[in-house]
Amino acid sequence: MSGNSFGKALVLTTFGESHGVAVGGVLDGFPANLEISLAFVQDELDRRRPGGAFFSSPRPEEDKLEILSGLFEGKSTGAPIAFIVFNHQQKPSDYDHLRDVFRPSHADYSWQQKYGIRDPRGGGRSSARETLARVAGGAFAKIFLLTKNIHIKASISQIGQFQIQDDASGIDQPEIISFLEQIKAGGDTIGGVISCTITGVPAGLGEPVFDKLHADLGKAMLSINAVKGFEYGSGFNGASMRGSEHNDRFVNEKGVIKTLTNNSGGIQGGISNGADIFFRVAFKPVSTLMQDQVTVNASGDSVIFQGKGRHDVCVVPRALPIVEAMAALVMADHLIRNRGESNRVTK
Repeated sequence: MSGNSFGKALVLTTFGESHGVAVGGVLDGFPANLEISLAFVQDELDRRRPGGAFFSSPRPEEDKLEILSGLFEGKSTGAPIAFIVFNHQQKPSDYDHLRDVFRPSHADYSWQQKYGIRDPRGGGRSSARETLARVAGGAFAKIFLLTKNIHIKASISQIGQFQIQDDASGIDQPEIISFLEQIKAGGDTIGGVISCTITGVPAGLGEPVFDKLHADLGKAMLSINAVKGFEYGSGFNGASMRGSEHNDRFVNEKGVIKTLTNNSGGIQGGISNGADIFFRVAFKPVSTLMQDQVTVNASGDSVIFQGKGRHDVCVVPRALPIVEAMAALVMADHLIRNRGESNRVTK
């Protein structure tokens, strides 16, 4: 199976299945001599960990990170950083009834058609539990980016029909909670939108023609489970604007060239221009429902089944660190490619 690695200068390769022994990854190309806070990496994993709220999966995994290589006396050595998180709360029996059933909007049918075999235990490799390794790899990337004063922050901007401002103004939080409780009680799920901003980005990151910075960010986000849409800068709203409205005018402010507006989302011609980078990611409702659904089995017979197991009602809150992690991997990869930072970090 190919497609398990992401990046060029900084490459993350992940492995593991939802109900297998473990999930983990290898991060290759990470700069040497960088102080690493494993507490920070663990905190990032805890943000993604299931069981933290009533609308998330109640699977009680601790998700404790173990480092296998690449660190010595608290610093990166330049060698591949290998890490692993062992699964302790597997319940493969929850999926016995799905061994020959193709669940609506899941990877069951397409995976079976491609490989001729699939792991029915929670989706196996196609499960969102794989994103655990992304969050770990992204945490290391964040540590590197912080040495360059680059910060990444994701926030929820929409859950279902509820629009949420950055300061959460104009929205009744109990109303959203009540809405999610109703969705859960009905055995249903709901989607949402995450907004992300990257600050402190220097001008000059991005590689024309096929490795444009926004193209790599788009691939990173669209590779996340349940993501159905990505837009940066003005996004789809730009399609209804005139060029005279959309163009970002350059000005010289005390010797610093900048733009008056940022419809470009910090990227022009596929290369960062020094302004903040911002984008939005749309997540579909989780496909596993706790209600009867009609589908077909491997023999093509129509069957009725009900989802079982431990699943999220809304994946958006737990997806925040995943979006940040993938953005961090992209930015760190391009920074290393652009600056030749892969050898070592000096202070």
